[in-house]
Amino acid sequence: MNPTIKSKLPGLGTTIFTLMSALAAEYKAINLGQGFPDFMMSEELIALVNAAMKTGHNQYVHMHGLALLRERIAEKVESLYTTSINPDSEITITPGGTYAIYTSLTTVLQPGDEVIVFEPGYDSYIPNIEINGAVPVIIPLVYPGYTIDWALVKQKISAKTKMIMLNTPHNPTGSILGKADIEQLRVIVKDTGIFILSDEVYEHLVFDNQQHESMLRYPDLLERSFVCFSFGKTYHCTGWKIGYCIAPAAMMKEFRKVHQFNCFSCNSPVQFALADYLQQKEHYLQLGQQVQQKRDYFQQLMLQTKFKAFPSHGSYFQLYSYDSITEESEKDFATRLTKEYGVATIPLSAFYTDGTDNKILRFCFVKKESTLETAVNRLIKL
Repeated sequence: MNPTIKSKLPGLGTTIFTLMSALAAEYKAINLGQGFPDFMMSEELIALVNAAMKTGHNQYVHMHGLALLRERIAEKVESLYTTSINPDSEITITPGGTYAIYTSLTTVLQPGDEVIVFEPGYDSYIPNIEINGAVPVIIPLVYPGYTIDWALVKQKISAKTKMIMLNTPHNPTGSILGKADIEQLRVIVKDTGIFILSDEVYEHLVFDNQQHESMLRYPDLLERSFVCFSFGKTYHCTGWKIGYCIAPAAMMKEFRKVHQFNCFSCNSPVQFALADYLQQKEHYLQLGQQVQQKRDYFQQLMLQTKFKAFPSHGSYFQLYSYDSITEESEKDFATRLTKEYGVATIPLSAFYTDGTDNKILRFCFVKKESTLETAVNRLIKL
């Protein structure tokens, strides 16, 4: 008798991102699906990594992350959010933001716990909840603005509610939390044992002069929060897979128990380079304006097509409706766009467990202008 695996995630197959990227490669399509830039990142940051390697910074750094990098992150948090974070006990460097999210959930969840999660949402959330034996309590964001129905959140709170998961700026919709959302959240969690997991990997990609409402701004929320970040999104180096988590010391102590036997230590030369690069604040302070220019340029180009834009106030992404073009399902239309017109996108239905289909596609606009122009010239033909 051969050993067999009883799947912990029996309902899952290959992600839509992998499928669409493979389809894009097969048909030599322009990939506006997966969220990564196609332009060069900072040559200075690359040089800093190279210098760190040549200097000999190629061995393990501390399990919690390079001390200097954690200190620089704490300085950044103080500057941005006027919040004091202890770099020794409240920050851990991780191999990417998704890892930080998974580890936060694994730290807290016990079988049978409930986690409030909003859809459409990043595709790792629900599998991360389920693999820990917990139960996702799914609340749909209110279409078409993709806002949170806080009255419904209150109704869904139960004695089993262990955590609320938030994402701002939001992938895939580009919506952001506002001050009113924060006030509602504060009321809901006050005097409860509910944790917050806040996915803030796009913290610097906020547009239209709006403010990023980080949990780090609010002491009463931070005291129950794991807040997850990504250097990859900030510095256009998504393939480096380097991020970090911030949480109160007692929570971070438990987080590190999981972390030490999973990853233990992250890429050393990259951490030395980032510690130096973080001193140049303009690189992240100007990022929102720079990426907004790409959003605006793509939006202007798309006026030549039959697609209709939804507002995007942050992230790499903007949603577009195609309901005036065809009645095809989102997946079928995205597949045909890739094969026949050479432009790959992601169907929004992929971000719903029930496959909600409102005839909407997600486009990544963080690309070279020439890439966006070529893509739109193809879409005009629809």
